[in-house]
Amino acid sequence: MSDIHQVSQVLRSTLGLGRMPLSEDTLLLGSLPELDSMAVANLILALEQQFGFEVRDDEISASHFATVGSLARFVQTKLA
Repeated sequence: MSDIHQVSQVLRSTLGLGRMPLSEDTLLLGSLPELDSMAVANLILALEQQFGFEVRDDEISASHFATVGSLARFVQTKLA
């Protein structure tokens, strides 16, 4: 299963997006009203649990949450 597919599943589940279509270019932060500051914290926790890594506070950047693709690339770097 690709990282983008897995990240999309975590996004849908965490944000309650249902079957909303998500692609690599889907805009997130600033475009999805569901993705507020509390949702970002919940999303980080869900990604940590799903993929088995830890995100330090100094690693969190708005650029990681720009698109589904940028979030998947962040996950890939954490898994490398």
